Amino acid sequence: MRTTIRQAMSADTYAVAELFDLYRQFYEQPSDLPRANTFIRERIDKKESVILVAESDTNGLVGFCQLYPTFCSVEAQPIYTLYDLFVLPAARKGGVGRMLLCAAQARAQADGKVRMDLTTARTNHQAQRLYESLGWLRDDLFLAYSRHVVR
Repeated sequence: MRTTIRQAMSADTYAVAELFDLYRQFYEQPSDLPRANTFIRERIDKKESVILVAESDTNGLVGFCQLYPTFCSVEAQPIYTLYDLFVLPAARKGGVGRMLLCAAQARAQADGKVRMDLTTARTNHQAQRLYESLGWLRDDLFLAYSRHVVR
């Protein structure tokens, strides 16, 4: 199986949405393919994120990562937040996640970003090992907080 990494295009929306729906289920969200499709279509159409896909020559899309452009106020520089990374279970342990992360780093460098940030579940030890093997540094200094805003 040969796998290549490329940027997602409008024609990939539904296939990426299927992966995105599985990613959300991994984080204990109910399956909602129409919602996933709308979300991915909007990100691609509005150019609000960069979505990189892993495409197998035999199995189609087997993984993706999504980068959101933002800024670091302390460094006063642009960065990417790598918010989503997902590889189909059947394609795991074949280097697809590593390929996506390396492609994300190359894209960040090409786009003039000074850093990439990501968060992952404390229990996602397999992903943590992958990140650390690629030189990502775990932040033990800052705590992360979030707050839902009622509409």
